[in-house]
Amino acid sequence: MSPSRDSVSLPQDAVGASTLERMANAPAFNRWVYHRISPWIGARVLEVGSGIGNISQFLTAGEDLVLTDTEQFYRDELQRRFGNLPNVEILSLSLPTIPDELARREFDTVVCLNVLEHIEEDEESLVAMRDLLAVGGRLVLLVPALPAIYGTLDVALGHCRRYTPDMLRLRYAAAGLDMRHLEYFNLAGVLGWLVTGRVLRRNMIPAGPLSLYDRLVPLFRLERFLPVRIGQSLIAIGERKS
Repeated sequence: MSPSRDSVSLPQDAVGASTLERMANAPAFNRWVYHRISPWIGARVLEVGSGIGNISQFLTAGEDLVLTDTEQFYRDELQRRFGNLPNVEILSLSLPTIPDELARREFDTVVCLNVLEHIEEDEESLVAMRDLLAVGGRLVLLVPALPAIYGTLDVALGHCRRYTPDMLRLRYAAAGLDMRHLEYFNLAGVLGWLVTGRVLRRNMIPAGPLSLYDRLVPLFRLERFLPVRIGQSLIAIGERKS
């Protein structure tokens, strides 16, 4: 679902907003992302950087759900979509700073999907998210992988970096998080990202190929059976130590 056009605010990042709109029209991909992270989602969930709610829509069945974003534009859209649900709150959050209204609470799950790569202070932000977790709580993280495919798409989207498994292991350990699970995700996306961002040097994910990609997601999901995995993204599950 696209952001409301008559909202009083406008997104500061036009490329990011357009990308979220295009990803909203990739429902099979969004369901795939949720399917991969759902085993680690608990009942009291905080989502960091909810955007227009492409994944938030799958998180509403729990006991408590706090959706956050840095921009009022997105919080207005989240309010419009989910504000009528009694278990959902929409708040402002800009990592690594944690507002008092959140600092007093503990969640069993913090979900952070395609957000950490936008933040210069990523190590401090991991510590902040750890502090929002109850002991034994889980950080569910998805970030871009493979620094070798960093290109114009990453620049346009404001990505500070793409990650390797070793980078995440080191950052999780420094933040006091036990790495419980780490896997590459979305093998099929590697070639598309490389061609679009490094060869064609585009600044936007093309809508036509994205639509075709979304129709082929049932095939791409078979990647889990491959003996060796690599992918456009990394999924990392960290647990707060006792």
